[in-house]
Amino acid sequence: MARPTAETAAQAPVVAVERRWGGRRWRRRLGLSVPALIALALLVAGVGADWLATHDPEFLNLGGRLQPPVFDGGSWDHVLGTDQVGRDIYSRLLYGARIALIVVGIVVPGAALVGTLIGLVAGWVGGLTGQLLMRLVDVQLALPAMLFAVLLASLVGPSLRNVIIILLIWTWPAYARLVRADVLSLRERDFVTASQAVGAGPAWIMRKHLFPNVLNSIVIIMTLEVALVILAEAALSFLGVGAPAGTPSWGRMISEGREFMHVAWWPIWLPGLALLTIALTGNLMGDWVRDALDPRLRNVR
Repeated sequence: MARPTAETAAQAPVVAVERRWGGRRWRRRLGLSVPALIALALLVAGVGADWLATHDPEFLNLGGRLQPPVFDGGSWDHVLGTDQVGRDIYSRLLYGARIALIVVGIVVPGAALVGTLIGLVAGWVGGLTGQLLMRLVDVQLALPAMLFAVLLASLVGPSLRNVIIILLIWTWPAYARLVRADVLSLRERDFVTASQAVGAGPAWIMRKHLFPNVLNSIVIIMTLEVALVILAEAALSFLGVGAPAGTPSWGRMISEGREFMHVAWWPIWLPGLALLTIALTGNLMGDWVRDALDPRLRNVR
């Protein structure tokens, strides 16, 4: 057997590093592929619920209530069984995915827009205006979302619109705080000072310099907020202050089926597993986006 030369010995650490980095990239891709497939399945289920559902999600069939899923001795007519009033759980899960997508699609971009604008103004203007805006953020963070939801529902009744309003009020301060902190550091940079020296206005500087530099942070928060918003909507619906009765929301399904959990596990476990899966998927994708966009974290794992 030939002895290793000095040249091959010098190349060995490089090969080991390349293998290590190649394996790290492979693990990252694998760690993203599974959550991405689950997120794609949620999107397909929500958008295509009208075509994928086998029954009307609100059709009552008291003669066929609490039928077990097919893998627990049930029939193929109701693959995932029926609930306490005979509604098809599979179809209701699909339409529940649509409700989750609607809430996320409105709340996350809306909160990001409001929080980013307030954070940009508070960080750039500063002074009394910035302090007043940040005190508004503190008030919103101190506001108990669940108690506010109960109060709003008692006044106007539970509805999906109320859920969206409550979650918008609850989530935008996170964006405002982070954007303001980034702007406070960016406003002292040389490229901002140079823009001011040539006569650029505040609106132009915020649009051309500040916003592009805080965009990565905004995208990271938006990704992480997806799972939080879905769980918050389910919690409000579970408490009876979210989606109205009969609506195929996952939280409402758990709330309505809990009284029958001693005789049937599927009305609670199936929507609960759906919520757990989506929450884990959102957190994993949020971590991946954070590692991909934040240069300080790219080489940590």
